[in-house]
Amino acid sequence: MEWQPDEQGLQQVLQLLRDSQSPNTATQRAVQQKLEQLNQFPDFNNYLIFVLTRLKTEDEPTRSLSGLILKNNVKVHYQNFPPEVAHFIKQECLNNIGDPSPLIRATIGILITTISTKGELQTWPELLPQLCNMLNSEDYNICEGSFGALQKICEDSSELLDSDALNRPLNIMIPKFLQFFKHCSPKIRSHAIACVNQFIIGRAQALMDNIDTFIESLFALAADEDSEVRKNVCRALVMLLEVRVDRLIPHMRSIVEYMLQRTQDPDENVALEACEFWLTLAEQPICKEVLSGHLAQLVPVLVNGMKYSEIDIILLKGDVEEDEAVPDNEQDIKPRFHKSRTVTLRHEGDEGEEGEDSEDDDDDDDDSLSDWNLRKCSAAALDVLANVFRDELLPHLLPVLKELLFHPDWVVKESGILVLGAIAEGCMQDMVLYLPELIPHLIQCLCDKKALVRSIACWTLSRYAHWVVSQPPDSYLKPLMTELLKRILDSNKRVQEAACSAFATLEEEACTELVPYLSFILDTLVFAFGKYQHKNLLILYDAIGTLADSVGHHLNQPEYIQKLMPPLIQKWNELKDEDKDLFPLLECLSSVATALQSGFLPYCEPVYQRCVTLVQKNLAQAMMYNQQPDQYEAPDKDFMIVALDLLSGLAEGLGTHVEQLVTRSNIMTLLFQCMQDTMPEVRQSSFALLGDLTKACFLHVKPCIAEFMPVLGVNLNPEFISVCNNATWAIGEIAIQMGTEMQPFVALVLNNLVEIINRPNTPKTLLENTAITIGRLGYVCPQEVAPMLPQFIRPWCTSLRNIRDNEEKDSAFRGICIMIGVNPGGVVQDFIFFCDAVASWVNPKDDLRDMFYKILHGFKDQVGEDNWQQFSEQFPPQLKERLSACYGV
Repeated sequence: MEWQPDEQGLQQVLQLLRDSQSPNTATQRAVQQKLEQLNQFPDFNNYLIFVLTRLKTEDEPTRSLSGLILKNNVKVHYQNFPPEVAHFIKQECLNNIGDPSPLIRATIGILITTISTKGELQTWPELLPQLCNMLNSEDYNICEGSFGALQKICEDSSELLDSDALNRPLNIMIPKFLQFFKHCSPKIRSHAIACVNQFIIGRAQALMDNIDTFIESLFALAADEDSEVRKNVCRALVMLLEVRVDRLIPHMRSIVEYMLQRTQDPDENVALEACEFWLTLAEQPICKEVLSGHLAQLVPVLVNGMKYSEIDIILLKGDVEEDEAVPDNEQDIKPRFHKSRTVTLRHEGDEGEEGEDSEDDDDDDDDSLSDWNLRKCSAAALDVLANVFRDELLPHLLPVLKELLFHPDWVVKESGILVLGAIAEGCMQDMVLYLPELIPHLIQCLCDKKALVRSIACWTLSRYAHWVVSQPPDSYLKPLMTELLKRILDSNKRVQEAACSAFATLEEEACTELVPYLSFILDTLVFAFGKYQHKNLLILYDAIGTLADSVGHHLNQPEYIQKLMPPLIQKWNELKDEDKDLFPLLECLSSVATALQSGFLPYCEPVYQRCVTLVQKNLAQAMMYNQQPDQYEAPDKDFMIVALDLLSGLAEGLGTHVEQLVTRSNIMTLLFQCMQDTMPEVRQSSFALLGDLTKACFLHVKPCIAEFMPVLGVNLNPEFISVCNNATWAIGEIAIQMGTEMQPFVALVLNNLVEIINRPNTPKTLLENTAITIGRLGYVCPQEVAPMLPQFIRPWCTSLRNIRDNEEKDSAFRGICIMIGVNPGGVVQDFIFFCDAVASWVNPKDDLRDMFYKILHGFKDQVGEDNWQQFSEQFPPQLKERLSACYGV
């Protein structure tokens, strides 16, 4: 007997569905409770499917809602459905996929997909054949409903459909879908392409076997009158460019011409899909030869796409000039992520740059709209193409640019400034000719009456900051800085944000060039504290932290400290321990503490205490959560990581002064727990702090060494690069402090270190830190380490030759020299690498220079003059000259 609903039960379910459409929250809560109760009855789901598929008298939204509640039940409870209920739901779905209402068809399609993703594709063997069969139906609704369901299944289960688990249904499905590319209904054509598109990136075999038919069918639809069809055609071609460029090359000329047309499609969604083509093409090796002849057409199209559309301007409130007093909408503020500390070494020739990846992706400044749109895509495409074509692009751009930059319509002028910023990286060399004229014009645009023009001018100027800083400061740096600081105090929030970000970029480029203007800069940044709403306050912290990183100890002047510290500490006192705004503020204070050094002393006590409290609270919460996960929430460990990093900043900035703070706290106990945390970032930051405390106040670290060393040894695991890196560095710092007392611990770590230095593809930073630490261990315990020399000397020498002369390098090389004294045979095979490493020193201390001299001459005497001649013939000329000039060999 087929299942039939009980009338009273049906009325109850319908009432529930009506209530759930009520805006009242109390009603909503009651509905939720009722749903929980009804889910105890298995055939409740039968009522839901019945309302969706059979109750044609009810209104469509109610029927659809019934299906969506059923979908959620399937998601959560499907494995508890009795077989007859599951069977009834599946039958109803397949029998009603052709419902006259598009909304109901779509709901049934979602339901079918949800059931099939519950591992049911294997146990519902009739599903795919039946859906494919129904595509042939004369009834449009049945054909469309089945295609809708198939499209969702292809989206959700593309990998499974291409596997042996189901006997490769794609072998039948793909040829079938291709037939429907010619269907008379645009909706069906669109479904058919969308289905096939799901299998391009995964290179499904069945599609690869039909690839030429697919491409021909796409070409046949190129001029389709339906915008959804055109959009799917463009999407297909962009993906094919990534995976089967070989198949497109013969048709490339006509594809490029087609995409040029589509990038100007009246439908913005089509234009955006087409514009992705240029971005993808720029990453292909064939880009240059394919596009060379088309730049004259392409450049104006991309430039045209970079204008704000009318809808953009409405969404960006482009007509609102002053909004500084309007509080921010909390939903608009993107979550901040803290990047845990990694200890790195300075290299030759990088003036204090820590080699960070610049975070400035071509996100011009419409962040709050961060949906990807035609403007952003066109700008990104122009940027990557500028990097491919470099100066070949400029002749096509310059005529257009002049017209844009001085255009009376602000929207056009704004797009010209964006163009100028987008090409900054790729066309820099040839732009240099025009910059003396352009930079003053851009600085003038910073005072434009339209806020959107002022904000884009900030971004574009930041892209040329490197050039500005390389000129005499009075020519461009001073006027730029003066105007940018005014923009930081703009009455428009978007301009404030763009100016703050641009200023941070300028700080990174200018470094100590800013010192003469510090007083003026700090007045502005501190004034902004009182002016900014929530979102920009977070960017302001970043600008202050970057300033501290850029000018370093020059900030340590009583007058500057007096300006900067009171507002920072005031914010610090206002924030609660669970407020995420602590992240950017702690990062900022960490930079400030490192820069101010002893100047931070008057402020350090409360800051230090609070960091320790944050760590302690976090560990306690983690413990409670681990014991009773149903009673307590898991802690947000980012608070602990940021606090540990700020403690590192304090230890590094205050040096020995941190000692009295450590004495009065239980930080060493807490640190021991953090070092064993399950989360790699927590361990990473705790090892950085351990190294900094070792340098600053070893007497507190020393009693814990016996407990700490085994933990450090276990973490010498290159699977977690940064954890391993910081643990390695901390071991080296500890070795220097321990001296000969390090002996009992060498065995815990040495083998791992030697293994890491010999691993292929180990990142440079980790290799360098490993080499330093091996050298330091050899310096304090040469008898233990020297026997291993032949196993690490070659990679040791090659990884340290590019490091600048500094303390770390000094102690490591002393270690190597002492070990060579203990085991001279260990270096014979690789002596040329040792010579090269020695030659990398610019001016070693006198006693280290003597050590090098003795080893080089000892080796030369040992092998004899003739052999030395032969040996040194292998040296590159530069190495030969250097050794002869510095060491007389």
